[in-house]
Amino acid sequence: MNIHEYQAKQLLAQHGVTVPPGEVCDTPDAAKAIAQKLFTAGATLVVVKSQIHAGGRGKGTFKSGFQGGVKLCKTADDVFEKAEAMLGNVLVTKQTGAEGRLVKKLLVAAAPEIKKELYLAVLLDRATSRPIIMASTEGGVDIEEVAEKSPEKIVKEWIDPAVGIMPYQARKIATALGLKGDVFNPAVKLITGVYKTSWECDAAMVEINPLCIVVGPDGKETIVAVDAKMSLDDNALYRHPEIQAMRDLGEEAPLEIEASKFNLNYIKLDGSIACLVNGAGLAMATMDIIQHFGGLPANFLDVGGGASKEQVTAAFKIILSDPNVKGILVNIFGGIMDCNVIATGIVEAVRETGLKLPLVVRLEGNNVQAGKKTLGESGLTIITGDSMADAAKKIVQALGK
Repeated sequence: MNIHEYQAKQLLAQHGVTVPPGEVCDTPDAAKAIAQKLFTAGATLVVVKSQIHAGGRGKGTFKSGFQGGVKLCKTADDVFEKAEAMLGNVLVTKQTGAEGRLVKKLLVAAAPEIKKELYLAVLLDRATSRPIIMASTEGGVDIEEVAEKSPEKIVKEWIDPAVGIMPYQARKIATALGLKGDVFNPAVKLITGVYKTSWECDAAMVEINPLCIVVGPDGKETIVAVDAKMSLDDNALYRHPEIQAMRDLGEEAPLEIEASKFNLNYIKLDGSIACLVNGAGLAMATMDIIQHFGGLPANFLDVGGGASKEQVTAAFKIILSDPNVKGILVNIFGGIMDCNVIATGIVEAVRETGLKLPLVVRLEGNNVQAGKKTLGESGLTIITGDSMADAAKKIVQALGK
């Protein structure tokens, strides 16, 4: 689950991470009032930031023609004008696609004088099954770009989850970022706080880009998380009802929301062959083999290891809600899952939805013979595949590709 920047900053602040003062709002008048409060408190510049689940906001374009989803303002009246231009309009960035995202909230915050931009993130290294802290002196740009052009500028520190981040590790990262003097100890505290936020919130990723050395009103340098991006592990959300309440359904695809109600993992793609598979690894392999034979997958849909007939029926309905779908490939390897349960679910789903599209089913594993018998005796037009490759080839051929 993704959350907005302002929500990520709230969680970071709770764990001792310094963030610029600011508030979220949903009207131009509220934006102006927040700005007036910030200017009165000593801010010389205020930033107005569109709150959507996508990067590249500053370089984005609104469908109204207004340029930029992040604006610096010197007066409260200017904040009002920028807020009026952003709220209720659709912002298109390199990450939203052409459809863009409707801006319903803004973060209005103090914009400190930035002296240096850095990068800091905490994520899970699946190779070692440990959290990893990544940092770089090259802040403000995509980390992928840094990794490609200047990999030596990325610092990595693995954390033992049994003991958590040690003080020496935070100091090591701060030193690698070239931090010293008055900002060194605050940086060590901030790095520790970012890790604790990630760990205690069960985050899949926390990214601070840019992490900035700024000059305060008193002329002293300090370090602040100017931007923040955070995604949470869906499987751990039951432990965090307060974070679950931060979910913004307006930022998620309707079909993905519907799938989550049935504990299905669904991601819409651009192709025409829908996939219904059990297990994320098998789903990835299925999408690959469809492309290998000349087709394009329309979705990633993982029904999990123990799907019920009701989940299979729901999955079919979700698949058929996508007008781009021209055929369906079901690829099931029954380990924990009973192939006959899946077969029964497929038969019921086909009858209930009145499916007219080509359907290829490949079943293998637990109780597979009973599953194949259920499909064969259904009287429905179902094409069976003897292997994953055979099934993929048949669905591509059925679409005339």
